[in-house]
Amino acid sequence: MKKTVGMFVWNHFTNDARVLRECTALVEDNYEVDLFSIEDPLDKLLPRFEQRDTQFRIYRVRRYPLLWRWLQYVRKHVLLQILLSILYLIFLVYFPFITIIISVIMLGLIKTKLRVIWIRGGIFMRMIIRGWSGHYDIYHSNDLNTLLQGYICAKWRWRKRVLIYDSHEVQTSRTGYNSRMYGVLERFLIKKIDRMIVENHTRANYNDQLYGFYPEVVHNYPFSQDRMDQSKISLHQMLGLSPSEKILLYQGGIQMGRGLENLIKAVPYFKEGILVLIGDGRLKPSLIKMVDEMELTGKVKFLPKVPLKELPQYTRNAFIGFQVLNNVCFNHYSASSNKLFEYLMAGVPVVSCEFPEIKRVVEGEKVGICVNSHDFLEIANGVNTILSEPDRYQEMQKNCRMASKKYNWEREKHHFTRIYYELVRKDETIDYSVLGRF
Repeated sequence: MKKTVGMFVWNHFTNDARVLRECTALVEDNYEVDLFSIEDPLDKLLPRFEQRDTQFRIYRVRRYPLLWRWLQYVRKHVLLQILLSILYLIFLVYFPFITIIISVIMLGLIKTKLRVIWIRGGIFMRMIIRGWSGHYDIYHSNDLNTLLQGYICAKWRWRKRVLIYDSHEVQTSRTGYNSRMYGVLERFLIKKIDRMIVENHTRANYNDQLYGFYPEVVHNYPFSQDRMDQSKISLHQMLGLSPSEKILLYQGGIQMGRGLENLIKAVPYFKEGILVLIGDGRLKPSLIKMVDEMELTGKVKFLPKVPLKELPQYTRNAFIGFQVLNNVCFNHYSASSNKLFEYLMAGVPVVSCEFPEIKRVVEGEKVGICVNSHDFLEIANGVNTILSEPDRYQEMQKNCRMASKKYNWEREKHHFTRIYYELVRKDETIDYSVLGRF
């Protein structure tokens, strides 16, 4: 009998490579997977429901409360605003006390921080309703922001279900997560789970010191790429560059702590090449302004994020790839970085930070140069070293292709499916033949 999985993720599920790989691995192992994510009202082409496979469905819960949507609709129609204003005055005359109370509540919800609680609380509840009604055998929460939903769905019932906590980040030391509340919540909920997954052994050791147990490790490696398919979306043509121009590529979120300011500061010191940044994020407008002020518009180019399936066709254009995280929190310091392995898959040598998990791969496999990512001159020196040593560069390219045979999801996914196998076998007697080989 097929086992069913209810999985939660707090995003729109458009570019979440890790969750996609995990869902795919489960389907291949004959599980039925329903993934609960959040709708994107700004993307009219993104459906609320998707059937990716006969055993893999995506449900995007409504982002905004119906009342909020109605208020946004009213804002766009003047006649409706006039009609409601007249009705409001009538109610204020005949029912002043109730009308004032409702008005205060509405203003509080719309104009204060209560708005965030109202909107996010609604998403939280809609996820729980969707997850609870499915009666799944296993609940899988990706990151702390969906763990409470998974806990309620899995454990607040007569027959408790299996709960997996898949922590993609270090929740207690992460940019934007400065409140002690996150640590308190994780410490409470982590006692309720059946198994925890983290990205690497540095984070597993951190968890062991913090909570007294060593979680499962599933590395964030990408899918292998078909070596017969080396198609490209020409960045040179797209950006109007000479075919001989070397593209120095950063792909990923344009966010604080990624070392992107230092990367741009390093550009004037590069012997050659054009820096291309593919991605979106809160920091992007200030970086564009920085490039303008430094008069680097001819040397730095920005592109929006691209769909996951198309990204390798962009990456293959690169001469060098960057992963220059800054040590602003333990989450960054301990990162394995999916983009590092995406560069390796494309045969692109890297200039990277010297944090333990990243350095282990870059220096261990001889696929690039590690530098002090807080020093833009060191970043520039790393780039220039690679540019000036063509024989060493070719050796790095060769090593990238060799490393890609080791650091790929096809090998790593068996560690992931083994966790499910052990939990299901512990839960009840099952037909082992449907679970594949490990």
